[in-house]
Amino acid sequence: METIIVYLDNMFAGLPKTPELEHLKHELLSGMEEKYLELKLAGKSENEAIGIVISEFGNIEELTAELGIDPVAPEQAIPVLTEEEVYAYAAARRSAGLWTGIGVFLCACGVAFLITLDTIFENKAVMSDKGSMLGLVGMFVLVAIAVGMFIHSGMKLDRFKSLEQGFQLPYALKMALQRSQSLYAPTYRLSLITGVCLCVLSPAFIFTTSYVNDDYAPYGVATFLFIAAVAVFLFIYYGNIQGTYTKLLEEPNITAEKQEENRFVGVVGAVLWPLATAIFLFTGFVYGRWDVNWAVFPIAGVLSGMLSNVHHVLKRKDIS
Repeated sequence: METIIVYLDNMFAGLPKTPELEHLKHELLSGMEEKYLELKLAGKSENEAIGIVISEFGNIEELTAELGIDPVAPEQAIPVLTEEEVYAYAAARRSAGLWTGIGVFLCACGVAFLITLDTIFENKAVMSDKGSMLGLVGMFVLVAIAVGMFIHSGMKLDRFKSLEQGFQLPYALKMALQRSQSLYAPTYRLSLITGVCLCVLSPAFIFTTSYVNDDYAPYGVATFLFIAAVAVFLFIYYGNIQGTYTKLLEEPNITAEKQEENRFVGVVGAVLWPLATAIFLFTGFVYGRWDVNWAVFPIAGVLSGMLSNVHHVLKRKDIS
């Protein structure tokens, strides 16, 4: 049956992806499967059964002509990815996730480094300015390295931008990816659980240090940032691998509404998270409210989800 499915996929590769054609393809596959099993029960060999089923299938051009369906132009046809292209894309996504995760981790560590040095030298009049300067230099060095990693990870994925226009996978390759995704699922779940637990536990360091001594609160903030950065790394790296499977196994064509929704989510994230970080640093250094200002990040997460859901609901209302 795998050979028959591949044959059917190739026959429909040059046709527009409409619900009517997908239904027709499903009906043809069901009929071919029944015929194949009937021939096998009749004592036909594997090759004989496949040959008879395919020969009785008929010509795809004649079938589409009867239905009044015009094939898409060659330049509009959705490409079929090869095994090499799929695994190259998966490797690039994994590498990009690693570099992006490390970059975010370094950014958080840079801020933690600045807070730590500023606190250590705060009560030393002679070294106070030098401590702050050294912390700023260290933070900017780490952020500069992180930006380089972001650029590097983005460049790795540039050559795969054509996948956004849609693609198809051979049946055997799709089945192999689905098996790989099933094997990867426990690792992904463990990374999510670990990341969430770290996020929930990380503010405890702020409360603990504040309870012991208010002067120690910045150290708790630095620890909070470090642990939260580890959690974010887990989300980005393992989430990127999961995203690779999701991308490769999704429907061949992405609707315009879905593309617009993805762009909206990206814009919201690009504005909201830098703003939350700026508020966090400003309220910490200016007002010294390290004990409560960490809450800006979960608030930003809730706002991001709310805005995305509101946008989705409004778009659905416009369509209906």
